[in-house]
Amino acid sequence: MPEPQRFEGTVAMVTGRYPGLSQTFIDREVRALREMGVDLITVTVRSPDPQALSGPFQHEEAGRVFRLLASAKRPAHVIKALTQALRHPRRLAATARLAIHTCPAGARAMALQLAYFAEAMLLAPHLRAKNVKHLHNHLGDSSGTVTMLAAELTSIPFSMTLHGPEIFQSAPRWRLDAKIARAHFVACISEFGRQQAMRFSDEAHWHKLKVVRCGVNPGLYTAKPAAERTGRDLLFVGRLEERKGVNFLLDAMALLKARGSDVRLKIVGNGPQREALQRQTAALSLQAVVTFAGTKDEAGVAEALRQADLLVVPSLSEGLPVVIMEALASGVPVVASAVDGIPELVREGETGRLVPPADPQALADGIEQLLVDPSLRQRLGEAGRQLVATEHDAHRNTVELLVFIAPHERSGDDSLNWAPDIQ
Repeated sequence: MPEPQRFEGTVAMVTGRYPGLSQTFIDREVRALREMGVDLITVTVRSPDPQALSGPFQHEEAGRVFRLLASAKRPAHVIKALTQALRHPRRLAATARLAIHTCPAGARAMALQLAYFAEAMLLAPHLRAKNVKHLHNHLGDSSGTVTMLAAELTSIPFSMTLHGPEIFQSAPRWRLDAKIARAHFVACISEFGRQQAMRFSDEAHWHKLKVVRCGVNPGLYTAKPAAERTGRDLLFVGRLEERKGVNFLLDAMALLKARGSDVRLKIVGNGPQREALQRQTAALSLQAVVTFAGTKDEAGVAEALRQADLLVVPSLSEGLPVVIMEALASGVPVVASAVDGIPELVREGETGRLVPPADPQALADGIEQLLVDPSLRQRLGEAGRQLVATEHDAHRNTVELLVFIAPHERSGDDSLNWAPDIQ
C-alpha cells in the first residue's frame, strides 16, 4: 500500500448519530486521520445522546460535531441553505432527479426521501464554508443517502464504509446499488462484506470495493500473564439485542453448570433484551455466576478483557466485531459463531473456536475445550495478538483509507450527469 499524498482541503465524516458508545470505531478513524494531518470535520444527522457518550474524546467531539437536524432550528442557516441551492438551479434539479430515481416505493419512503433531500440542502452550506473536498459516510443507510445527495448538490466526491449486516439485509431499501455506482470508492470492513456488496452492485463498479478493515490501537491492550488466569472467567461485550445471541450463551452456561463447571460470565453492555436476559438468568438459577455489568467505555472494556479467560461471541449475524479485535489484542482467545465476517478474525484452531450459531450444546463444548486447556488458550492468545498487530492496527488501516481519499475534481456540468444505470 503506497503512502497517501497530502490531502489539500477538508474531509467531512458523516454518520447518522455520532459520537456514541457504539461508535468507537469511528473515533479511532477520526483520531488517526487528524494525527496524519488531515483537516477532518465530523457531521451527525441526529444529535448525540449525552447519556451514550464515553470518555473525554467523545465528550469533546460532541461539542464540535456539526448537528444537521439541529441546524434546521436556526432560521439564518435555513435561509442560507435555500439561497445557495437556488443559485445553482441545474445542480438542484439534478439532485432532485437523483432523489426521485433512488426513492424506494411507498408513500412513507417518499416522505423520508424528501427529508433526506432537505437535509442534503442543509448540509451543503456547511460543506462549502469548511472547504470540504471529500465526503466520507459510515454505514451507508439514511446518512448515506444524505451524503450521496449532498455530494450531488455540491459536486463534492463521496465515499462510504459498509459494515453490515443491517445494510446488506436492507440493500434495496437503501439503494446500495446506486450509492456504489456513484461513490468514488467503497470501503468494506471484511472480505465477506466486499462479497455482499458485489451482490448488490453492477460488476462495472466492483473495482471500487476496497477491503479496509477496522482496527484498534494494540498498545492500549495488555495480555494478562497465563499464571494469573483462573481458567473460569468468560466475557461477553455487546448490545443486548436478539441478533447477539446472548440467550444461547445463557443456555450454554446452564449446560456447563450441569457438567460441574465453576465457570463465571460477565456481560458488558445494555439494550432492549436486558430484562428478558436477567429473567432467563434467574430461571436457569445462574444469578451466582452471571453478572450484568452494564456499559463500559473503551478503557473499561480493556480492563474487563484483561481479567477474562475467554471472550464469547454467540451472534446470529455480525459485521466484523471490534470487540473481537480488542480481545485478540489482549491475548484473549475467542469462542464465536461461524457467521458473516467473524471467521476472518476467529480462525478455527488458530485464534479461537468457531461454533454453529444458535447451538448452546456446541457453544458449551467450545468453551469447555478451551477452559480446560491453558496451553491451548495461551497459544491462541499469542496468535491473536499477532493477527491484530499485522491486520487490525487502526493507524495502519486508516492509512489505507486515506490512500483512496484523493482529490477528485468534478466540473459543474459533470455534476448533472447522474449515473445512467439508476432505474
